[in-house]
Amino acid sequence: MHVRKLLPVCFTVFAVLTVLYAREPKNADRSNSLASQAQQNSGDSDALQHVIAEMDHAAANFRTTQAKFVWTQYTSVVNDITDTQKGTVYFRRVGNQVEMAADITDPAPPKYLLYADNKVQVYQPKIEQVTQYDTGKDRSVVESFLVLGFGGSGQDMLKSFSVTYLGTESLDGVETAKIDLVPKSEKARNTFTHIWLWVDSRGISVQQKLFAPGGDYRLATYSDIHLNEKIPDSAFKLKTTGKTKILSPKG
Repeated sequence: MHVRKLLPVCFTVFAVLTVLYAREPKNADRSNSLASQAQQNSGDSDALQHVIAEMDHAAANFRTTQAKFVWTQYTSVVNDITDTQKGTVYFRRVGNQVEMAADITDPAPPKYLLYADNKVQVYQPKIEQVTQYDTGKDRSVVESFLVLGFGGSGQDMLKSFSVTYLGTESLDGVETAKIDLVPKSEKARNTFTHIWLWVDSRGISVQQKLFAPGGDYRLATYSDIHLNEKIPDSAFKLKTTGKTKILSPKG
């Protein structure tokens, strides 16, 4: 499945994703290496290293995360919010991989998203259909977005993104560090030019904004975040029936 089609499924259906995630014009300065950024502003470099260390610590101890979410899609052509989805998202580490599930309960009818075994599956109970995408050769790109702020380490983030520290910002009374990420992969940049993450003191991303070509963006906001608590296996299984059809789009 081509990453351009797959990532929007992950971040807005995820998203984020999502998300995960107004496109701004490309800025050559964003492609500077971390070393160059440190030369420009040593204070920001120190602050960024602190955020990276917090994310590394969170990743080292990561087992599960459960949170409420609001995923919002802005479309520049109509200059308005064109989609808002709400529900609960789950992450867990299984071996060296991170699995993700989402129960999208608003708007109705509900639908369910699962990422596991290198596949993204979207289940729509009302029409008894699962649409399944194999990440294939794009797995590493998909996972680099998937684990942002939820189980991914700061060091791994630096391997996939050029990162700039943007300062601090309070979100609903929570003090966060705001960082800008530019994908190093050209294929990923064709989907999202850059991403803003708001990272709290636990090293967890409480908000993500993903900027797409043409001015669109996807905003993912998380609340009621529970770390490393027991999540039943059933949260990571689609509750299909004998009537459920499986579709696997190609291309």
